[in-house]
Amino acid sequence: MAKDIFRIAVIGAGETGTPLLTQLLDAPFVEILGVADLDAEAPGMRLARARGVATTTDFMDLARLGEAVDVLIDVTGVPKVREALRQHMQDSGNTHTLIVHEMVVQLMLSLLSGRLVQLKHEVEEY
Repeated sequence: MAKDIFRIAVIGAGETGTPLLTQLLDAPFVEILGVADLDAEAPGMRLARARGVATTTDFMDLARLGEAVDVLIDVTGVPKVREALRQHMQDSGNTHTLIVHEMVVQLMLSLLSGRLVQLKHEVEEY
């Protein structure tokens, strides 16, 4: 099914999420529904707010948007976040939203830059 616009939410707004968010914000076929990070002052959170995008420090706020989200991108690198998202989608019956793992993001960013991009993560507990 072809789409005219992709409704995206991003979890993780630090060194990995910010470059991705910059690309997404500049794409005319993308609507960013929200950005989440534990650090309300992370670079991507500041960028999102400056561009009028909703931000939250609770990533589950984005999951609770339900089927309004086409793609939920998780670039936290935290297995507990990934598992909580999967469990929420299963429990809520949301079969529409696709959860994209950071490995796919690494591939996309690498393809865009023409070289292998290394993702950086600090270990954080959620």
